Amino acid sequence: MDRIRGDGDRERRREPEPEDEWVDDEEYVEPISAAEAAREGLRQIVELTGREPVGTTSLKAVRDGWLVGVEVVEDRRIPASTDLLGLYEVQLDVDGALLGYRRVRRYQRGKGEVG
Repeated sequence: MDRIRGDGDRERRREPEPEDEWVDDEEYVEPISAAEAAREGLRQIVELTGREPVGTTSLKAVRDGWLVGVEVVEDRRIPASTDLLGLYEVQLDVDGALLGYRRVRRYQRGKGEVG
């Protein structure tokens, strides 16, 4: 008596694709460097928020690109040590294009993190 196997019992194999079938019509673009990512993150935040930049505070390479920390002046006060600052996180892809951004913190200049 022959046994009939259902689809679930079949051995499945993935056929290898010939290398010549793969054609990339897009031109290869060198990923941006860490320094370029930091500058681009700063530029993007200034452009998006219209705020005065203090500087780049962090930079981290991630799978899809870069995470850039940028500090900006959100509100000028007298004395300047009481200015209200905002820390933004900018997400860039490997080419430097903006994927997203968010404000992480808001704090008074003289009362930032200690340590």
